[in-house]
Amino acid sequence: GKPLPNDELDLQLVWLKALYERGPKNINSKVLGEYWLTYIGPCWNEYGICKANMQDGFLPPMSGSVLNEDWKHSNGAWIRTEVWACCFPAMPETAMRMAFEDASVDHGFGEGTYAAIFVAAMESVAFVNNNINELLEIGLSKIPEGCRVSRSVRLVMDCFEKGMDWKDARNAVVEDSKDLGWFQAPANVAFVVLGLLYGGCDFKKSMLYAVNCGDDTDCTAATVGSILGIMYGNEGIPDDWRRHIGDDIKTVCIRQEAQSFPASCSDLTELVKRILPVTLNSERR
Repeated sequence: GKPLPNDELDLQLVWLKALYERGPKNINSKVLGEYWLTYIGPCWNEYGICKANMQDGFLPPMSGSVLNEDWKHSNGAWIRTEVWACCFPAMPETAMRMAFEDASVDHGFGEGTYAAIFVAAMESVAFVNNNINELLEIGLSKIPEGCRVSRSVRLVMDCFEKGMDWKDARNAVVEDSKDLGWFQAPANVAFVVLGLLYGGCDFKKSMLYAVNCGDDTDCTAATVGSILGIMYGNEGIPDDWRRHIGDDIKTVCIRQEAQSFPASCSDLTELVKRILPVTLNSERR
């Protein structure tokens, strides 16, 4: 009943704070970079690189590109897209634009940013469409056909269509992504897709398929769970898993001196619901 902390959730709490304080029309990569420097403490991997770049005067998206070859194609951004999808449900163009502004802070124009656009579009549309194949095609339509995220996702879809065993599909993705290495967005987003397809969108099966692919499993499991949570609500999450995870939120990288943030998933849900009248009308002229 006690959850572990997760840094990507922490950033989403900060982004929600930015939405409340600045309003959706004023959110861009520069504003999010400012909130990052103010509230996020750790300096590991792309976190440290983007913060150092911003402090040296390289504003987003350059903050996510300069001296960041090892991490601009990695996983940090697409695993924090849920806040954009939940604040802009059934508004994929807005959700993915917000995800782009977010991802460009620490991933520039790398594959990590394409992955964020792909996942944000899927999650936003999942509020009104639970056909996984249609969601995948919508997500793919929002990113360049020749990017590596698209290539890896299409590889899994092709393996599934051909009736290939899930382990063989997983190994095909690993082989195809060998030049990029581990902890990179294309392969891990593909593992999410593998979980959803081979698991038939059953919560336990899909989660376990994705996690058993290995690599960056806190990202793959969280995204599978988020998509299915959006599609089916609490009723789609098995009781035993809900009891084990609990409702609390534990933070790990929000500065201790920062103002208070929601301490439970229930509180977070209420905050999102409260801002929806603003975000749902943000595109009206």
